[in-house]
Amino acid sequence: MTALALRLHTTERRLKLIGAGIIALLALVAVALLVARDRADASTVNVKLSDAKAAQLIDATSGAKANDFQAIGDQAKVINAALPFAGGPVHAAQPFALSGSDIDERRALLCMTQAVYYEAGFEPVEGRRAVAQVVLNRMRHPAFPKSVCGVVYQGAGTGVCQFTFVCDGALYRAPARDAWLRAEEIARASLAGYVETAGGEATHYHADYVAPRWAPMLAKVAQIGQHIFYRWPGAWGQPAAFTGRYIGEPGDPLSMRPPKLVNQPLTGDQVAQAVTGPITDGTVLKRAPDDVGGLLDTSKGWTLHIPGPDESPAATKLVAAQEQKKPETQIETGGPAAIVASR
Repeated sequence: MTALALRLHTTERRLKLIGAGIIALLALVAVALLVARDRADASTVNVKLSDAKAAQLIDATSGAKANDFQAIGDQAKVINAALPFAGGPVHAAQPFALSGSDIDERRALLCMTQAVYYEAGFEPVEGRRAVAQVVLNRMRHPAFPKSVCGVVYQGAGTGVCQFTFVCDGALYRAPARDAWLRAEEIARASLAGYVETAGGEATHYHADYVAPRWAPMLAKVAQIGQHIFYRWPGAWGQPAAFTGRYIGEPGDPLSMRPPKLVNQPLTGDQVAQAVTGPITDGTVLKRAPDDVGGLLDTSKGWTLHIPGPDESPAATKLVAAQEQKKPETQIETGGPAAIVASR
C-alpha cells in the first residue's frame, strides 16, 4: 500500500469514527430530552393529593352532589364540548382475572352484567366495555369498595346510588333478552382479563346531555358514544394508585337491591322478574320470593333466612294480587330517558 493510499484509508476511518460519534451524541441528546419531558410530565400529573383535597373530590362525586348539574340538554352539551381533554398519555389498566369461589364468580358476573346493561346496554360495544372497565378501575382504587358488586351497589343502602339504575327501579324491569346476553358477554370478558383501553384509568363518566358540577374537577380522558369518561387528577389518576386487591363478593346482589318503592307497584311481568331473578346465562333461575338469590355464601358471614308460616301467606297474597293486574308495556332502560346520568 502506497503512502497516499495509507493516508486516504486512515482519513476514511477517522471520518467513520467521527460520524459514529456524532450519531451516538445525537442519540444521547434524544434520550436526555425524553427523560426531561417525562420528568416534566411527572411534575405536572403526579402531584400527591392532600387528605383535604381527596375528601373534597370524594364528596363532590358521591352522594347527592354527584347529580348536581350545571345544565341539562343542549346547554349541557355545549359546556361538555368546551371542557378540554386532559393532556398526557392515557394509561391502559392492568388485566383483571376474577378469582374466588363459584359464588364469587356468579355474583360478580351478575353485577357486572347489570352495570353494562342498565348503564350502556344500547351504546356502542366500546362504550359498554368502557363501563365495565370503570367498574374494575373503581374496585382497584382506594376510594371505592373492593368487590365488583360492592362497586356497582355502592350507596344502595342510603338511597343515593353511585350507579343510577340501582336506585331508580330499573332492576325491577325485565331486561331485553338479546341486549342482556350481549352485556353478559362483555361482562364475562372483562372479568377474564379483557381491557378496554380507550378510557384508560377512568373512574367516572356521565352522559353528554348533562353537565355535572364535578366534571371540571377531574381529568376528561375520552368520549365514547353518549358517555364522557374522567379519571382522578394528580397521582390518584395514575397507574400506581390502582393497587386495591379484590376481596371476593361478600354481598348477594338480590339482598343488596333497594326495595321497590311503594308508590310504584310491580306489574305482572315485573313481579315474575323479581321472583325469578335476572337472566344470568340465557335461562331464568327459579327462586322463591323470599330467597336471597340462591347465591348464599355462608363463609362470608351470611345466614339463610327461611320465612316462617306468618311470613309466607303475605308474600303469596302480594304475588297473587299483582298477577291479577294487566302487565304494562316493557319499559326501555338503556336509552337517555333518565335525566340522572352521572356516575
